[in-house]
Amino acid sequence: MVLPFRNEPFTDFSKEENKKKMEEALKKVKSEFGKEYGLYIDGKWVKTSETFKSINPGKTDEVIGILSKGSEKEAEDALQAALKAFEWWRFFPPEERAIYLFKAAELMRKRKYEFISWLVYEIGKNWAEADGEVAEAIDFMEYYGRQMLKLAKMEPDTPYPNTYNEYFYIPLGVGVVIPPWNFGLSIMVGMTVASIVTGNTVVLKPASDSPVLAVKFVELMEEVGLPAGVLNLVTGPGGKTGSYLVKHPKTRFIAFTGSKDVGCWIYEEAAKIREGQIWLKRVIAEMGGKDAIIVDNEANLESAVKGVVVSAYGYQGQKCSAASRVIVHQDVYDKFVEMLIEEVKKIEVGLPEENYFMGPVINESAKEKILGYIEIGKSEAKLVLGGKTVAGMDFGYYIEPTVFVDVSPEARIAQEEIFGPVLAVIKAKDFDEAIKIANNTVYGLTGSVYTLNREKIIKAKREFHVGNLYINRKCTGALVGVEPFGGFNMSGTDSKAGGPDYLLLFMQAKSISERLIE
Repeated sequence: MVLPFRNEPFTDFSKEENKKKMEEALKKVKSEFGKEYGLYIDGKWVKTSETFKSINPGKTDEVIGILSKGSEKEAEDALQAALKAFEWWRFFPPEERAIYLFKAAELMRKRKYEFISWLVYEIGKNWAEADGEVAEAIDFMEYYGRQMLKLAKMEPDTPYPNTYNEYFYIPLGVGVVIPPWNFGLSIMVGMTVASIVTGNTVVLKPASDSPVLAVKFVELMEEVGLPAGVLNLVTGPGGKTGSYLVKHPKTRFIAFTGSKDVGCWIYEEAAKIREGQIWLKRVIAEMGGKDAIIVDNEANLESAVKGVVVSAYGYQGQKCSAASRVIVHQDVYDKFVEMLIEEVKKIEVGLPEENYFMGPVINESAKEKILGYIEIGKSEAKLVLGGKTVAGMDFGYYIEPTVFVDVSPEARIAQEEIFGPVLAVIKAKDFDEAIKIANNTVYGLTGSVYTLNREKIIKAKREFHVGNLYINRKCTGALVGVEPFGGFNMSGTDSKAGGPDYLLLFMQAKSISERLIE
């Protein structure tokens, strides 16, 4: 009997025993730095002559791993392996497919501290952020396994005389999964296992900044006995192999999480019919946001400040759900800004392995992009805190938590996704204007409202146009099964990962009607 779904509990690192386990895991993982990893095609690990390195963003002289660089040839081999496996995996009992997820979740649970450590080192998360991501990965496997068990039961159809009717879901085919680096474990796991448990086969193309995390997950799936060809891994920087797979006529769907520009390109390319293609490709996309927190004049300001700081600077602002705008009622604007600055000043920046609140941004390109936006912000608004790299920490990509005030709603730093620790503070004359400002970007992913006025809360629920709205709490940290996650407008296709209808995106419905007596 499968027990009801429960979210994986977070680790309490204030307990000495947990802290000790974490320190031991960090040492163990560090001892594996520099190891070489291959591609995974049709159940075999394949190394290529060309390689690339995964670098620790917090200490750039450390090589996390050396990865094989896949070419179009390896991408084609992986896709053909997935095609071959699909012919039988699609008929594999859904209950048995779910068991692979449950086994993998249990194994990841046993190795939780090791996976946390890989996240700390490869993408620069502190212990709590990394622990939350591992918990989310486990949740995805447990939740989607259970959802598949529900969907596997034939749905009753409307009775009709002399007829036996059936209605059920079947898989789509070969899917290309392209996850982001910022949730290089949890989102990668979620999109991949959703594809697999619904009877599809996968070519996984991870981000070039988090390839070792993908390798470790594939190793885990291999260990629990997932059959050859069901999951294939092609690593490599740049968009060459990803582009090849997106355009391939045998690709049935693409599951993508990343930037708006890349997501829109995938959406456009997937819509084109190539020679030999007999279907319309499906795109499941989540493309980021320019998320806003509204602070009303009837809000608990202390609570609002803490929520804004965690939302804006948690994981260095490198979340699609991160608050990059805070829209404050004019009556409390000055007081809020004063409190905000004092709270941001308390943030400590340092090595993720030493568990500082803020660590590095992901790479040199990201650092330069963020610093470029800070220069733009200086010409658009008033810089009151931060604005440069952290002194004495040139061994990694460290940027100070940055605050701009008196920002115009139309300013570039209030409209464009920066993906770093930069917050724009905007003044609104009243609650109606605050909602109008919140809705004035091309995005619509997450948002928060801090107010104790019930009528305003109801208004925000009606009019604040985002896929995930939070009331009197931070706008990050959605829980699987509790807060299904996905946005509107240019934030994506509103896929609602971790929700009851997510798996339907990876399947198609089939209706059968049989006449009983001639």
